[in-house]
Amino acid sequence: MGNEFYGHFDTERISGRSDAGDFRSPFQIDRDRVLHTPTFRRLQNKTQVFWSGEYDFYRTRLTHSLEVAQIGKSISAWLRHMDDSPLSDSFHIDTDLIEAICLSHDLGHPPFGHAGERTLNHLMAKHGGFEGNAQTLRLLTERIFSAKHTGMDPSRAFLDGILKYKTLWSELVSDGSPPKNHFIYDAQHSFLDWALGGNDFPAELTPGKSRDAFKSIECQIMDWADDTAYSLNDLSDSVRAGFLHIEKIETWAAQNEIDYGEGTSLGELVHAIRKKRVDPFIGKRIGKYIRSTSLEQDSNFLSGVSNRYKYRLAIDPDISAESELFKKLAYDVVFLSPQLKQLEHKGSRMLRQLWQLLETRYVRGEKIDGQDFQLLPAETVAEIESATDATSRARLVCDYLAGMTDGYAARTYKRLFSPDFGSINDL
Repeated sequence: MGNEFYGHFDTERISGRSDAGDFRSPFQIDRDRVLHTPTFRRLQNKTQVFWSGEYDFYRTRLTHSLEVAQIGKSISAWLRHMDDSPLSDSFHIDTDLIEAICLSHDLGHPPFGHAGERTLNHLMAKHGGFEGNAQTLRLLTERIFSAKHTGMDPSRAFLDGILKYKTLWSELVSDGSPPKNHFIYDAQHSFLDWALGGNDFPAELTPGKSRDAFKSIECQIMDWADDTAYSLNDLSDSVRAGFLHIEKIETWAAQNEIDYGEGTSLGELVHAIRKKRVDPFIGKRIGKYIRSTSLEQDSNFLSGVSNRYKYRLAIDPDISAESELFKKLAYDVVFLSPQLKQLEHKGSRMLRQLWQLLETRYVRGEKIDGQDFQLLPAETVAEIESATDATSRARLVCDYLAGMTDGYAARTYKRLFSPDFGSINDL
């Protein structure tokens, strides 16, 4: 039985090439192309909360992405089978598409987590900035899968599903100050235009939060699945790592005048920690967050073009508030802790020094100590040197740094700057 939720507009690829003759659906092809790319595998050594590689039970960007994909698919199944659902066996949100989007949502994140993202954005301020979601779009459309660096030729529904932000970098520049986050690169305007089928944003969808809130139903599902994983699973890692314990929670709650008594969200978390039942607590909460969703009809400038814009994801306000509470707890107690901030500083410093060296050598084309040191692989150097302007060369150097895993970035840094590290036999 076919799925009438999607039409040619949704399954069309950037190149216009047809998937006819392949036994897989267009969205299964999208998922498979992502799943088998080295870019996806590198997520296993990229920071989620704690530096990857220190202990084997911490989540990495890879395990986080797998969890988001499972939650996203479960949300899709729930929306299809819940009472009074507008969906059916012949009209439903495709779980392969959801899986592809969720697996891809963090592909563009650099080493060292959000600290690495902020550092690269600062370093690229003169060249259009850096943003993890924009970098994901760049990878899918221009960099991965093809040996010629032409991207993986995504379908429109897939590409639109990863577009959490739909505002250009230059549209957010204020008084000469570049934006901190939540943008796509100016050079990606054509991909945004294609994702929207050439339809212009109405005047009321102004650049920034208003426009970014305009998402396909699949993107909304991915976003809530990501929030669910972030607000719940990251708590579990924080408890296991010893960063989050009962005394810290009680102190934080008292400082913020938040009730943590019996029957409250924080109270139940404290009880789970005391009973050493955090994982069952998290598991039940994930199910609760999935079942908190429903579909509402929507009418907008694309709802007549695609069913993907005929619905918006409604979330129970109490569950949404609990998710925000848990995210704030993790941010205040864990992410702002001196231990993590020290590691973030170290990661930022490594990226900054790598950038300064590579920017001098390959963006400005200057010699290092009067010598033409070749510091990057020959294929990478050839592509950078073929670029016609400094901004294009800077973007390619940034691609190289953003594609590094935590471990590879640290080893490269030590090989270049530590006198007692490395040998001629290093791979």
